[in-house]
Amino acid sequence: MDFNFTSEQDQLRDTVAKLVAQKYDFDTRRKVAKSEAGWRPEMWSQFAELGLLGASFTEAEGGFGSGPIEAMIISEEFGKGLVIEPYLQTVVIGGNFFRHGGTDAQKEEHIAGIIGGETRFAFAYSEPKSRFDLHDVSTTAKKDGAGFTLNGHKAVVIGAPFATHLIVTARTAGGQRDANGVTVFLVAKNAKGVSTRDYPTVDGLRASEVYFENVSVGADAVIGKVDAGLPLVEIIVDNAIAALCAEAVGCFKILNEATITYAKQRKQFGQPIANFQVLQHRMVDMFMAAEQATSMTYMVTLKLDEADKARKLAASAAKVQIGKSGKLISQDAVQIHGGMGMTDELNVGHYFKRVTMIESQFGNTDWHLRRYTELSA
Repeated sequence: MDFNFTSEQDQLRDTVAKLVAQKYDFDTRRKVAKSEAGWRPEMWSQFAELGLLGASFTEAEGGFGSGPIEAMIISEEFGKGLVIEPYLQTVVIGGNFFRHGGTDAQKEEHIAGIIGGETRFAFAYSEPKSRFDLHDVSTTAKKDGAGFTLNGHKAVVIGAPFATHLIVTARTAGGQRDANGVTVFLVAKNAKGVSTRDYPTVDGLRASEVYFENVSVGADAVIGKVDAGLPLVEIIVDNAIAALCAEAVGCFKILNEATITYAKQRKQFGQPIANFQVLQHRMVDMFMAAEQATSMTYMVTLKLDEADKARKLAASAAKVQIGKSGKLISQDAVQIHGGMGMTDELNVGHYFKRVTMIESQFGNTDWHLRRYTELSA
């Protein structure tokens, strides 16, 4: 298996790394996260101008790259800067919904909108009682003439305050936890009957509680197959997990660099604490955890196009490793920095919060351990 990147992929990484270094320094990111808007539309436009929003789409789709590897590269570099703009929600999740389940008309309209930066998506799948189970859906979509009427409540919809459209899972048949009967819908955020309650999350992002009250959509709003949307949702979530793992790897690298730098500068008993063997061992453990996370991220990215079972196993294995590595690296980084590690003025605490949130997104470590075990049985 070849783990070398192409020259185009190396160039993409350099472009994103330079952009993050120039436009996403820590102080700027703090100000953006605390601003009323919570993001920078002009930065999103710059992503589009540089081709970053189209880098993971093929030329046939109107893009400039090929797929998951480009998304992995961009996500890792965005992780280093704790980028707030909705790349995961729009490009990885939204783009893959259309790539894997969209009609030709949907692809033509919405992929072009993603690449151009005009259209932004948020994935409304989680509900107050659903935990991490994608098939646990109580939001309903009842047949209404040629279309459907949606009613329900979606919780913690990341990126919804910035979105122009929502991708919504709703039940069109069966009971609340049945695997069959789930359908995916595309809903304009400004559609009549859609209301939101926006709020900041602990890691500096923005989310919404989204309510649907007799929201009418046409038959052309369905993405994929009616009553059989769960397999499509699982594909897209595994793609999102791969991108999240890459983002986490970017966070790990910054946490390790910041910890080593601090340990060389901080003195105790007349010498840098980096000279203390016990701390050297801990920092080696942090480095090894980051390397293991990187390897697992590469693995799941390369397996996204394989059969369902292989893809799911890879996604769960990677998510488990990310969870374990994230806990070790982020906690040790904070502890080695001492009490100042969790202060708002130091970047370590912000990366700690983002890594913690990544661990719980789309299933935490325990949930994926269970899924991996069940798939392996």
